[in-house]
Amino acid sequence: MLKNIDPLLNADILYALAAMGHGDEVVICDAHFPADSVARQTVLGKVLCIDGASAPRAVRAILSVLPLDTFVDDPAGRMEVVGDVSTLPAVQRKAQREVDQAEGKATPFVSIERFAFYERAKNSYCVIATGKARGYGCFIFKKGVQLAADEPEGGAR
Repeated sequence: MLKNIDPLLNADILYALAAMGHGDEVVICDAHFPADSVARQTVLGKVLCIDGASAPRAVRAILSVLPLDTFVDDPAGRMEVVGDVSTLPAVQRKAQREVDQAEGKATPFVSIERFAFYERAKNSYCVIATGKARGYGCFIFKKGVQLAADEPEGGAR
């Protein structure tokens, strides 16, 4: 066990998150998402699992180590409810709270139509499946950069 690392983050997930570069995307999905077939088309090429955890709990774990991209308007996306763009199911409201807490500010999800979500997910770095059957527990996050405390903005010295 490592100190200060969420216990949901296994070695495979930590490796994938660390290997991602600025602008790469990670998908967190529920049991209804075609995780295996989509993951085969990602950079990593296989599905990763956080078994037994809800999507909001997985979001909390992942965002505890993954900085979101601050250079884009929409670093966090959610699969929209089919036929009802404005509805936010409970799982998405809970995940939104986790995102806002991790970022220390409101960072609203952008809504992504179901089939557009699938296509975008295929171009992600990796897919992390929770195995929970709560519908619409599917999210995409764009990785940002985390500057060292002694490094000036922009990396110049």
